[in-house]
Amino acid sequence: MALTAVLNGAEDVVIEARAIVKTYDTGSLQVRALNGVSLRILRGEMVAIMGPSGCGKTTLLNSLSGLDDFDSGDVLINGTDITTMADDRKTEFRARDMGFVFQTYNLLPVLNSAENVELPLIVSGTKPKVAREMALASLDRVGLRDKANQRPNQLSGGQRQRVTIARALVNNPAIMWADEPTGALDSATANEIMDLIVDLNRQAGQTCVLVTHDPKVAARCHRTIHMADGVIAREDTQEQMRQMAAENSP
Repeated sequence: MALTAVLNGAEDVVIEARAIVKTYDTGSLQVRALNGVSLRILRGEMVAIMGPSGCGKTTLLNSLSGLDDFDSGDVLINGTDITTMADDRKTEFRARDMGFVFQTYNLLPVLNSAENVELPLIVSGTKPKVAREMALASLDRVGLRDKANQRPNQLSGGQRQRVTIARALVNNPAIMWADEPTGALDSATANEIMDLIVDLNRQAGQTCVLVTHDPKVAARCHRTIHMADGVIAREDTQEQMRQMAAENSP
């Protein structure tokens, strides 16, 4: 896919991190989770973040998206520095410009699919009728409009993850963040979810940053950032990750 990487002769950078440092203080020990991480992600790019447990990959995703604060450095989203934003302004910014997909779905069990999907719209002040129309349209995009009235416990794991993706996309955000979006799924369902994410990226040119431990998932992305001990150890192209995934296949 041709990326929207050049705009008016310049790189169209949608996410930029500058020397991010993040330390966790456990009381008896200080752990440097991120140690001066800098990177750029282009508009329309799908980027995977990989690495062993404790390497800082989820911390990086949470810092880039504004879910976590960090000690020093800067993060710019579409040229806007979120580092100095007040918490309520940051929350509003995330609700408007970002969508989130998590391994554990984070769906409210007492709400049906449509209600779960429309929840961020209701919270941000969208009129209920408009929110419901947008929620149904988003469920339609992921092939689950017929499950609008079903609650999470009536859905399969793959269907629940589709509802989560519908919720992440309901406000047409510029960026989708995904933390192990296939981690709780069997391989066949994981492939279906990645097919959906890739198709949505192609159709809307939406930027997607995802954390994964699976080389086959990373191979579906345009490039892969490998984390180790709080720093970026290396980056691989899609072709390199496809080769790695093939070598690791049984």
